[in-house]
Amino acid sequence: MDRDGPVVDRRGRPMRDLRISVMDRCNFRCPYCMPEATYHEGFRFLAPRERLDFDEIVRVARAAAALGVTKLRLTGGEPLLRPGLPDLVARLVRVPGIEDVALTTNGVLLARSVAALHAAGLHRATVSLDSLDAAVFARMSGGRAELETVLEGIAAAREIGFPGGVKINAVIQRGVNDDGILELAGRFRDTGIVVRFIEYMDVGTRNGWERGDVVPSREVLARIDARWPLIALSPNYRGEVARRYRYVDAGGEIGFVSSVSAPFCGDCSRARLSSDGRLYTCLFATEGTDLRAILRDGGDDTKLREALSGIWRGRQDRYSEERAMPRGCSAVEGRARSAEKIEMHYIGG
Repeated sequence: MDRDGPVVDRRGRPMRDLRISVMDRCNFRCPYCMPEATYHEGFRFLAPRERLDFDEIVRVARAAAALGVTKLRLTGGEPLLRPGLPDLVARLVRVPGIEDVALTTNGVLLARSVAALHAAGLHRATVSLDSLDAAVFARMSGGRAELETVLEGIAAAREIGFPGGVKINAVIQRGVNDDGILELAGRFRDTGIVVRFIEYMDVGTRNGWERGDVVPSREVLARIDARWPLIALSPNYRGEVARRYRYVDAGGEIGFVSSVSAPFCGDCSRARLSSDGRLYTCLFATEGTDLRAILRDGGDDTKLREALSGIWRGRQDRYSEERAMPRGCSAVEGRARSAEKIEMHYIGG
């Protein structure tokens, strides 16, 4: 497929990254994402027919690549619950224009899947791990898994050697797991695994988010720097989410994702595809655009590319910047205070 050339939104931001949710279900019940009280045994998740199949996902990926997307990330829910996921990876890495295919997982099923994912051509793996304390881990995962199982998955991914390496994502909440910051940093120093500390965000409407629960990245950075001095690194590319640092003693690299205290909307290049085929242009979106209808109603690839291009060209999202404005600003009182944001498990992080 010939590339149509980069498409940019109303704020001049290109579409470079597509995050694809392949599964709305998860085997965790993290309170900040899928609290057990809401996502109980009787909750209705999508039926298999309601999710995009692999042919449909590949079609969207090809259309996005034609418009400038070079990076794909498979997310969930928990993506490793999707049967045959390595087969999808093998197809996506062959899409013309795609340079990087990554996976974000909670790690429970990673050890048993890692060989097939590596053989399929997966470039990078990111594992969500909020604490190394077994009791805190149980609390933050909803008591659905053993910490050691996740650590085994991380070790297996490191050993097999994905080209882009392995990262850890840790969401830090004040009074919940912030006392384990140094333990997380110390555990993965000198391993080649990059830990990224993420500010607790108000994604969705069901996690009871309060600004006082946020530990700003500058505070996390100061704690780590006091123990192991750090030096800032330049971004690898425009739109890189994490601010990168390395240990002065050559102990490796860490990162900070600061959506609350230091919004990066101005460089955001990410679109998100839900498992039932709706495209969202912001993690904090209130609504998406149905691409499944085009895929299943006979629309050809040209129509699909035109739909993607039109959605992105009309984009002007900057939720995190609006959130940071003082109360009383019309923008804040409007969209940034909306109670209708899509839930994170539906479109991934």
